[in-house]
Amino acid sequence: MTDIPPFAIFFFGAIVALFLRGKLLSSWVIAVPVVSGLLLLSNSHDLTLQTSVAGLTLTLYKSDQLSLVFGYVFHIAAILGGIFSWRVDDSLHQSSALAYAGSALGAVFCGDLISLFLFWELMAFVSTYLVLGRGTDRAVRAGIRYLIIQIVSGLLLLAGSVLHYYQTGSLEFTHIGLSGFASALIFIAFGIKCAFPLLHNWLTDAYPESTPAGTVFLSAFTTKVAVYALARGFAGTESLIYIGTIMTCFPIFYAVIENDLRRVLAYSMINQIGFMVCGIGIGTELAVNGAVAHAFNDIIFKGLLMMSMGAVLYRTGKMNGSDLGGLYRSMPKTATLCIVGAASISAFPLFSGFVSKSMVMTAALEEGYVVIWIALLFASAGVFHHAGIKIPFFAFFAHDSGIRTKEAPTSMLIAMGIAAVLCIGIGSFPSLLYSILPYSTDYNPYDVTHVLAQIQLLVFSALAFVWLKLSGIYPPELRGLNIDAEWVYRRGLHSAYKALSALMHSVLNDIYALLIGSMKQIYHWIFQSSRVVSRLAKETTIDVMVLGVLMLFAGFLFLMFA
Repeated sequence: MTDIPPFAIFFFGAIVALFLRGKLLSSWVIAVPVVSGLLLLSNSHDLTLQTSVAGLTLTLYKSDQLSLVFGYVFHIAAILGGIFSWRVDDSLHQSSALAYAGSALGAVFCGDLISLFLFWELMAFVSTYLVLGRGTDRAVRAGIRYLIIQIVSGLLLLAGSVLHYYQTGSLEFTHIGLSGFASALIFIAFGIKCAFPLLHNWLTDAYPESTPAGTVFLSAFTTKVAVYALARGFAGTESLIYIGTIMTCFPIFYAVIENDLRRVLAYSMINQIGFMVCGIGIGTELAVNGAVAHAFNDIIFKGLLMMSMGAVLYRTGKMNGSDLGGLYRSMPKTATLCIVGAASISAFPLFSGFVSKSMVMTAALEEGYVVIWIALLFASAGVFHHAGIKIPFFAFFAHDSGIRTKEAPTSMLIAMGIAAVLCIGIGSFPSLLYSILPYSTDYNPYDVTHVLAQIQLLVFSALAFVWLKLSGIYPPELRGLNIDAEWVYRRGLHSAYKALSALMHSVLNDIYALLIGSMKQIYHWIFQSSRVVSRLAKETTIDVMVLGVLMLFAGFLFLMFA
């Protein structure tokens, strides 16, 4: 019973979520990752599940220390996202979120390239609704574009996997290395999802247009699955060092001039992924540990920042820095929790970012990449400007926008509070994280030299921000759209994009209608008593969370013994 792969639990939960409403739905979305996480902790770590299809052996589940780190943090992210989205009474949205998390877990635990492709593409399809679900014209256009690019990534992965199989006779997903055309296709497929330079605009376009809760899930899974895939297949590939370094630097300039604060965080995400990619490229045990640890931490502190901005959007309906400011009066708790996230991403000592980012930078110095280290140092100062200072400053302080609203809902504050506690706990007790990394390490982030150097960097960076603001040099928050590498896309492919967008939108609507129509019969057959159960939950003292867990357990028994 305990050897059920996590993705199966999430997929089952996603199907059931389509037929739930209200508090029962919200409880279910939290119960699924909680139960799955507990089962993962009790699973045999040498468990392997395989099946044979057309003469090919597919490994649907295989765990080692690298996949377990991502498995643990993906469960944490799913729980935080579920709590944050407590008020989202949209069964399709919640089902998509669960299926998305399940697909990400399937990708990090599968052991062959074909299974990876299947989870890779499923992850793209089910996550698209988190963007489309916001319902605005910009969200629909961004969502369709997101889906198209994610599908292209999957097709490249499939083509590379097939060629790799013909060249090597193996589909095992292990170290591949950049050694030929097949590996290059796989490398580019991973690079698209990882938001490599010139391949990154799907992220900065789609994430800011998604629902407030959807962005929390999106920031956790897609890019981090790609980081995992690079760590699994291309660790030690030197080109990743330079790609990662560029990723850490160029988003700073766009984030500084960007008005939409969720888009600022999207650029910031590329910056942080750059540190991970650089560490994977260096390839030493310390560097890979640092990359994986930073991915773990980024999911939590970036999720915290996305949640704080999601709470602001939920309460005000605004996200531009030029329209916000002064919200600390109305939302002091959200402002405080946002500052914790800002301190974490800025790598303040005693916060989570400090104990992982320094591992990558130390590894770069140890391997003689002095110029790379200097670039990473610059990027560290830049992220403090655009995420550590800009996000909380323009949302909650700066000028007084005159907006007076309510504090964030309790469920959102709880999710942000848990994330904040994790940020401080990991930063204060890094051994908790270091103990689960792929390689054993005795690295000490609180070496006096590290601490003093980081404090100096942060102090001078803060002084620079103050000077730039007082002198009027700092770019003002202007309403507008910043165009970077996607200029050709927007100018040259606009007509083709509109036609394809309309077609894809129609296809998605047809698929959705078919899905709902076919599932209605299952609903009436299996869940016809759900209204009675819901009424019972309201009329008795049974907590809805316990009810959700009991229903999930009953579903497991049905799957196991039916």
